[in-house]
Amino acid sequence: MSAAPVAATRLRELARRPAPALAPAPAAPAERCDLCAEPVPREHRHLLDLADGAALCSCRACALLFDRREAGGRLYRLLPTRRIRLEGHRIDDLLWAALGVPVGLAFFVRDGRSGRTAVSYPSPLGAVRSTVDPAVWAELASALPGPARPADDVEALLVNRAQEPHEHWIVPLDDCYRLVAVVRAHWKGLTGGREAWSRIASFFAEPAPSAPDHDGLREAT
Repeated sequence: MSAAPVAATRLRELARRPAPALAPAPAAPAERCDLCAEPVPREHRHLLDLADGAALCSCRACALLFDRREAGGRLYRLLPTRRIRLEGHRIDDLLWAALGVPVGLAFFVRDGRSGRTAVSYPSPLGAVRSTVDPAVWAELASALPGPARPADDVEALLVNRAQEPHEHWIVPLDDCYRLVAVVRAHWKGLTGGREAWSRIASFFAEPAPSAPDHDGLREAT
């Protein structure tokens, strides 16, 4: 028999064989608590590492443990969950210029130990950070509704003056980190591009949700 008929017969045999089963895709690695390594659900609380400002994933047990400010000492604070939109509040142009912020999207956090306030704003390279003049911050903070003033270290005054109407929020610090990640991932060119601004608008339309309070976990104060 010539080589050609043999090859054709072999091809027909291969064609009749069932296709090999595909191996299941590897499961995505589960997120784990950064303190005890327990797996955590997609929606979970975060702790603030006071030494470097990092947000750490927290399981329910560790969140319960650090649900009292004194529990974390000078190491960790449980990030709260409240989000407050300051309806009708507006920072005038002169005060904004005095803050020295060159962009219209920024967040302000007061350090509880030093008393200094830092302003950070998202960029394609991450968060750019600088210190605010204490007198200027005092003027800005005095105009905020008392109950809505951000808690030291763990909450931020988040301002969006890049789009109308201007928006002012009190949010947990991990929300700000999430916004930084959105800008870093989607910003294109000098102006950001349509997708980046669409995602920023979506963030403010429905502020990025973090874990709800589970089993009576209260908001940190």
